[in-house]
Amino acid sequence: MQRLTQLSRSLVELFPERHLYVRSGGAMKAFVLTTRKQLVLAGGVAVGALWLGVSTAALFVNLMSASAADREIARLKAQSERYVADRQARLDSAMARLNAATGSNGDMAAAIEKRHAALALLLTDMKGSPGASEALTPAINRALANQDASPVRRVEHVRIGQEQLLEAADTFAKDRADRLRLAFRMAGLSPSSFVDRSGALGGPLIESRDPRALAAVLDVDEDFAVRIQRAARELREAESLGDAVGDLPLGVPTRAARQTSGFGVRLDPFTRRPAYHSGLDFAGGHATPIHATGPGVVSYVGRRSGYGNVVEIDHGRGLKTRYAHLSGFAVRPGERVAVGQRIAAMGSTGRSTGTHLHYEVWVNGRAQNPGRFLKAGRYVQQGD
Repeated sequence: MQRLTQLSRSLVELFPERHLYVRSGGAMKAFVLTTRKQLVLAGGVAVGALWLGVSTAALFVNLMSASAADREIARLKAQSERYVADRQARLDSAMARLNAATGSNGDMAAAIEKRHAALALLLTDMKGSPGASEALTPAINRALANQDASPVRRVEHVRIGQEQLLEAADTFAKDRADRLRLAFRMAGLSPSSFVDRSGALGGPLIESRDPRALAAVLDVDEDFAVRIQRAARELREAESLGDAVGDLPLGVPTRAARQTSGFGVRLDPFTRRPAYHSGLDFAGGHATPIHATGPGVVSYVGRRSGYGNVVEIDHGRGLKTRYAHLSGFAVRPGERVAVGQRIAAMGSTGRSTGTHLHYEVWVNGRAQNPGRFLKAGRYVQQGD
């Protein structure tokens, strides 16, 4: 009861009795707005505002529902159009194959012969590449295994065999190029700087930049020409990198020895303080044979401060190797050496605490980690 009294007082304070005077035509009229009338009027306004808010919300909900429905209809329409287009493309492809199958045998044979000639250019370049015979033999055997009696089916099998052979050639060339690129990166070298960009492997297979021009030269369809060119480029890069790998110092400098010191900062054996070590150390017996880790020309034989007796070999392309603390020499300056050739004997000359080989690899005048070259060499040997 007390709460109702307080509420009544609050409403009276909020809506006190008001007097409204209206002057019209010289006469004054008075209107009394009691608390009850004001409450009724306020309630009507509130109800109207509520109705307006609910109506507006309902309108927005309807609009959003309609928009979602429109989007779903548009999605279904696009999906239907894609389905129809796909079915039409399949039908067109089937009709094209049917027309090709019912066409003249002479035309089909001519098209296959042109593809065969283009494929022969690529396979001729691949002849002699390490692993090419093993990679391509299965595809060749599958192509030769066709014994179908129908001439049309035999022609179709030949075309499929050409596709499989081209796929095998492309895969082989790419895998070999990728493997050699990885070997260079393992050695800390950039493969692109060792690729010979001069000349062109396979003549028009490399020279033609425009696939349409190459297709016109080979007289084959553009897709087949693009695939031929891609495989030829990968093969060219693989052969170029393969030639460069043969010049790199990736061999082992001594076989009858164990590695005792790594590249980088280590404790100096004389001062017992951290010092930079520019190569790898291999410990072994006195006069253990030392071998060239790559082909090159002997650029220096003699003594160097701290190194004792050394042999240095220039491998070209900015690469040089140094073999130090030797007890004897087996080569002379200016002599060309092959990878694995004996060039010296292990010793303990110069700044050395015992019989061992100090081995360095230099690239463009800077010492590199020889361990990376040894790792790359093992990786290349695994792929051969």
